[in-house]
Amino acid sequence: QVQLVESGGGLVQPGGSLRLSCAASGFTFSRYAMWWYRQAPGKERELVAGITRGGGGKNYAESVKGRFTICRDNDKNTVYLQMNSLRPEDTDVYYCKGSSGDSPAVYWGQGTQVTVSS
Repeated sequence: QVQLVESGGGLVQPGGSLRLSCAASGFTFSRYAMWWYRQAPGKERELVAGITRGGGGKNYAESVKGRFTICRDNDKNTVYLQMNSLRPEDTDVYYCKGSSGDSPAVYWGQGTQVTVSS
């Protein structure tokens, strides 16, 4: 059974930091590019960051460049999103996604809430 389980969300003050984790199981994690998205109620899901299968390639939304860092540990089947200098506009539900050019399968996690507020 394929699972992506996000964790690490919560309430943080502006300027603070959080580290999100997404633990994968049920598929060959190292063959999948991994992504973090976020979505606010009533809005479209927005790409935040992505990382290639081996971790050598990364990309970020302009709004998070210099503040967020994506990384992965293929031995632990986990992808992370380190979020620093958080702003109220970063408040969203954050989702991880796995996709592969070798397969049409796309996997999503259930999401974790991040709230940035004083």
